Amino acid sequence: MDKATILERVCAALEGDSLAAGREILRAEYRFVAVDKVNRRYSERQCLRIFFRDGFTDRYSGARLVHPGALRALSLALPDDFPAHPNWAMSQTHIAFWELFPSIDHVVPVSRRGVDNDTNWVTTSMLRNSAKAHWTLEELNWTLRKPCGDCTEWDGLTGWFVRYVDRNPEIGANDYIRRWLAATKAVLAERRQIALSTEAEN
Repeated sequence: MDKATILERVCAALEGDSLAAGREILRAEYRFVAVDKVNRRYSERQCLRIFFRDGFTDRYSGARLVHPGALRALSLALPDDFPAHPNWAMSQTHIAFWELFPSIDHVVPVSRRGVDNDTNWVTTSMLRNSAKAHWTLEELNWTLRKPCGDCTEWDGLTGWFVRYVDRNPEIGANDYIRRWLAATKAVLAERRQIALSTEAEN
């Protein structure tokens, strides 16, 4: 039944001076379910494993996304034209940090009983992650795209990030950049090892 119709029936019950009937309708057909706020943080390596798995592609829109380290390296190299505020003040941060910055989202929100593991994690932009919040795909009428997984076509500018930072040690001295660079090299090494193991098995 249409949810607005349920509330229409509740209102009719109240109009007939029957709080009990209205309450019964709500409890049976449109029950209140508390949604808990859940804050989660993931390591750079955890994020990168998912970003690489999904080919640095937004699983909801199909848009190409950019490695977080590459975005920050651009802001350090071109601070006036590509600014990034440490606390994400929108007035001092380029919109690319929402449109192109990859993040991990739960397909089924944890606050809605979704599991917190990689079977329920997908890559999406910060912008779409914020828009989705604790809603389900069905509630938003969104669809989930299959993971691309082919970083030979698009690696989120990972290759550029590694090369640029290696050639520009002053950029690499930044703590944020240093963490993402170390995680990137570690995950790339993991992926090479997995590829070699797969080849050996075949």
